[in-house]
This record gives sequence, structure tokens and C-alpha cells, in this order.
Amino acid sequence: MATIVVVGGTGYTGGNVVREAASRGHDVVSVSRSEPEDPVAGVRYEVGSVSDVAARVVQGADVVVAALSPRGDMVGRLVEVYGELARLAAQAGARYLQVGGFSSLRPAPGQPRVVEGEIPEQYRAEALEGEATRVLLAEHAPEGLDWLFISPAGGYGAFAPGARTGSYRVGGEIALFDADGGSNISGADFALAILDEIESPRHHREHIGIAY
Repeated sequence: MATIVVVGGTGYTGGNVVREAASRGHDVVSVSRSEPEDPVAGVRYEVGSVSDVAARVVQGADVVVAALSPRGDMVGRLVEVYGELARLAAQAGARYLQVGGFSSLRPAPGQPRVVEGEIPEQYRAEALEGEATRVLLAEHAPEGLDWLFISPAGGYGAFAPGARTGSYRVGGEIALFDADGGSNISGADFALAILDEIESPRHHREHIGIAY
């Protein structure tokens, strides 16, 4: 079993990853700014600023999952924080999985990324910051770091949690759509895909998308 550090472990994505990892018997450490509302048995919760906690917990990790959102006191800081997490993961010899946004994907081969098009103003700053964290890894990842940038489907989020189906598809940087043109994945199935990738690595130093 692996020691998995989930940064943002009490958030929507991080919480699902924590639950899925713990259910498989992994040694799970959650890092967050707040106590969990519904703690998962066996999970070690480290509460505090990621800047204060990360260096201590990443040191013994096999895998680091970064699942923060550019909201609250993280606005404008994700590139800085993720850059430090990537450095610490490389130093520890840990695999580094960073969760981004749908807007970093391309809607079709040869087309610009979604973030380069028209984004509603209320989502634009968050989309741009998420894309900046992808560029951080693609162009400036520490040498030798086994990293992965993961984008969920367009309809993914706490507003549409969905149910666990046990199925999903994994694509590259081209967005995945269903037969009706939809792009969705439940929180549980997104976490399932992440843990399957952790246990059976198939992608390295690349950008992938997960959807039904």
C-alpha cells in the first residue's frame, strides 16, 4: 500500500480521493485549512496552511495529489503553492498528481484550449489560474518528477456530485464527450480513476482528461 498525501483533502475533489484511497487500504494523509465535517476512519488529518504543513508530510509520501481551488486565500497563489509542492514531491521521490480544470483541455484536435476562448467573466480568473498551473508542470516541472495534470469533465463539480458507476474514460488533452455532446463525471468516479492511475500507472509527465 502507498502513502498518499492529498492536499485539499477536505474539499470536494480531495475528499472523494481521500475516501477512495482509504477504502483501498492506503495510508492517507489529508492536508487542509479546516477540520473535516465527516472524518474518514484511519485517515490522518493535518490542519493548517499548506505552506506550513507540506514540507513535513510530503517527505514520507509515495504519491502527492494536489487538489486545491483558486478560491479564498488561494486566489492568485496556486502557481506558487503548486510549484513548491512539485519541488517537494521531486525531492521526496514521490509521484505528483495535480488536478486542474476542464478549461485546460482542447475541445477538438488542433483547436485552442477552452480557456483561450470565450469564458464567462465569473469563471475566467479561476480558469486562467488553473491553466497557469498546467503550464507550470508542462514547462517548468522539476527534472525527474513523475507528474500528471488531470482535468475533469466540463460538468464536474459539487453542484453535480452524481453517483458512483464504476466506469469512466481516460483521454489526453482533447476533451471527452458522450454521444449527446455532454461532458460529465461524478465525484466518486473521478476519484476512482485517480486511484486506479495511482495503483496502476499508465500516464507520465502528461495532461489527461477523465469523463464518461
